[in-house]
Amino acid sequence: MKKLVGFTAVLVLASAAHAADMEAGKAKVLQVCAACHGANGASVSDTIPNLAAQRAGYIEAQLKAFKDGTRKAPGLVSPTATMAAIAAQLSPEDIANVAMYFSSLPGADKGAKSAFLPNVAKTSVTFPEGYKGSFVRYHTINFPATGQVRHYYANKAAVQAAREGKPLPQGSYLLAEVYAAKRGADGKPVTGADGFYEPEKLLLYTAMESGAGWGKDFPEMLRNADWNYAIFSTDKQHRPGVNQAECLGCHKPLDNVSYVFTLKQLGAAK
Repeated sequence: MKKLVGFTAVLVLASAAHAADMEAGKAKVLQVCAACHGANGASVSDTIPNLAAQRAGYIEAQLKAFKDGTRKAPGLVSPTATMAAIAAQLSPEDIANVAMYFSSLPGADKGAKSAFLPNVAKTSVTFPEGYKGSFVRYHTINFPATGQVRHYYANKAAVQAAREGKPLPQGSYLLAEVYAAKRGADGKPVTGADGFYEPEKLLLYTAMESGAGWGKDFPEMLRNADWNYAIFSTDKQHRPGVNQAECLGCHKPLDNVSYVFTLKQLGAAK
């Protein structure tokens, strides 16, 4: 009986491999997955796993776990959240095809990294000089895991639309100042009377802006209408090495709230 069960399992696996469409898997990878995992399965950064030569069954199991929510994101913004958003759009056939394609590739060389896809690496967002005089500061969030506090600003077009319960229009701009929190003698972030960490050092800015036609070059599985994303260093320059695909994937499920995590707070801005 054990031999029969084992033989049956082999037949099932062989059947699945035969059913997978390698070319369809390659097409899906080149369109979307390559933005993070590379067209040849060598990822674009050390924080993203290589998938070249990985077992098809493993990849398929992970994609299914992302899709059904078994594998959950530790926070709103994380690689896991991005993967969950992408997997949710894949059919069972897509999952099998992508898994089989990656498994067919030769293993990536040690240290090998893929370049960002040009269409998602490019952003149209520029730094909003003088924003403190023209934007509305509408929200603050503590990030205990990183000891950071973020102050959120939005331009008047975004604030007005959110107040009226309308989708944010093209021309909307949201900016966050990211600070390292001041720490007390015990090493813990110092909390002010308002319940938020006291900022000590500006680390960077994150931004999202919508413009006419800005999303046209993104694949549909990543596109957030016409939003683009950017990270700026403290000298207001684009931070190198930012993969916009991760931002797009993370915000993708938020289509019913203009792709904005803080839309509710934006609508309550004074």
